[in-house]
Amino acid sequence: MRRFSQRSSLVTLSDINITPLLDLAFVLLIIFVITTPLLDKGLELKLPKVDGQSENRVSKEDVRTVEITPQGAYVLKGHPLRLDQLIKELTADFSLNPNLVVYIRADENSRTKDLAALISGCQHNGITRYSLRTQPPERR
Repeated sequence: MRRFSQRSSLVTLSDINITPLLDLAFVLLIIFVITTPLLDKGLELKLPKVDGQSENRVSKEDVRTVEITPQGAYVLKGHPLRLDQLIKELTADFSLNPNLVVYIRADENSRTKDLAALISGCQHNGITRYSLRTQPPERR
């Protein structure tokens, strides 16, 4: 008795279908393009326009950004806090990271006493590295 082998059915595929892989790559690309601008979005503040602000490179892990609204509210990591809560949280972060730098984004119409209270609270707790964030003037 003679057996017939169907060699044509045993042929292996040497090509990989990459269409699903490309679809996944494009979906991930779109997700990253949409979410990236939203990551560092802060409050809509009108920062004072000042010329000549130096830009020293500080790693993101060492920076805490405090925002002061025109009404005098303090915001840290998107959460409004009272001054005592804010100082307590900054002090806790400073105890874990002695290289902490506090970026202060105060609206140009905010009260000076709110800014002075924040700086004073930081200094009383040993936080002496802070930066007042400004906006460069428009060039013509």
